[in-house]
Amino acid sequence: MSHDDTNDRGDPRADATAIVRRRYERIAPIYDLLDLSMELLAFRRWRRLTWDAVGADPGCVLEVGVGTGKNVALWPPAARMTAIDLSPRMLARAGRRVRERGVNAELRVMDAEALELPDASFDAAVATFVFCSVAHPVVGLRELRRVLRPEGRLVLLEHQRSASRAIGPLLDLVDPLVVRLWGAHVNRPTEEYVREAGFEVTRSRFLTPQGLVRLMEARG
Repeated sequence: MSHDDTNDRGDPRADATAIVRRRYERIAPIYDLLDLSMELLAFRRWRRLTWDAVGADPGCVLEVGVGTGKNVALWPPAARMTAIDLSPRMLARAGRRVRERGVNAELRVMDAEALELPDASFDAAVATFVFCSVAHPVVGLRELRRVLRPEGRLVLLEHQRSASRAIGPLLDLVDPLVVRLWGAHVNRPTEEYVREAGFEVTRSRFLTPQGLVRLMEARG
């Protein structure tokens, strides 16, 4: 492991989070360009489905891992938005999109695993392709459960390890390389993590034939 992927504090959890932050800080300037083909092919449509599931008037909404702000154009106009990201450089790009669209939202640099937000303060929490890169996903999901109000909703669009006997092991094989280059795991059992964090999954569906991408809705 290179020095760039270490943390001098000696805290394994902090080390892992710092690695994720540095990866996204590195790719922030070119992130949208790298992801353009996937956005045009499918991701943009999947993002629309995700925000359709959130609804037109969802109340106070927390978007976790807002990144460069690809979802800003899809935010419900009536929502009271708070958006966070681990990477300051990614968040700065999201901020430009927010200002260009004249959206009223609070943007904050924050770790999904240690939310500096009050208990029971949001009606909905949303993340699109985020918990594939959170260092300790169950910890982050428990934090979302904490800040959601009773009966608050969680809506996730996530990569998922395929149950296919051919594709699942292939994802396991390539996952270390994908993580190193892109920062995202492609073989996580994300729905299991959601349940482990204490959520009740109310709706779950695959958006790809081999089950590589899943749209989930859950309540705490």
